[in-house]
Amino acid sequence: MNRRNKAEHVCWSDIPAEHLNPLFDRQYVVGNEVMVARISMKRGCLVPEHSHHHEQISQVFSGALRFIVDSKEIMVGAGELLLIPPHVPHSAEALEDTIAIDTFSPPREDWI
Repeated sequence: MNRRNKAEHVCWSDIPAEHLNPLFDRQYVVGNEVMVARISMKRGCLVPEHSHHHEQISQVFSGALRFIVDSKEIMVGAGELLLIPPHVPHSAEALEDTIAIDTFSPPREDWI
């Protein structure tokens, strides 16, 4: 099956808890134009494949993430960022304890 066919648009609450807790923590700041999420991921944390109706910019401040974006592996380390266009399937794995900032435009009320 094509990976694109497996991706779904999801809300944070739709991601299975076993992928997120206790390895995953997030805090939100929501403005009129963008939403910013501070994300802490422990090594081994997996976020399953999904996509969004909006653009996502992920900036890694410490640690490292392995993204699978539209079937391509992309490593993002400290000081690097990744732009994920709307509707593009992606997943992530923390290769070490990681702190990242995700910016979404526009913000989504169903993610709060």
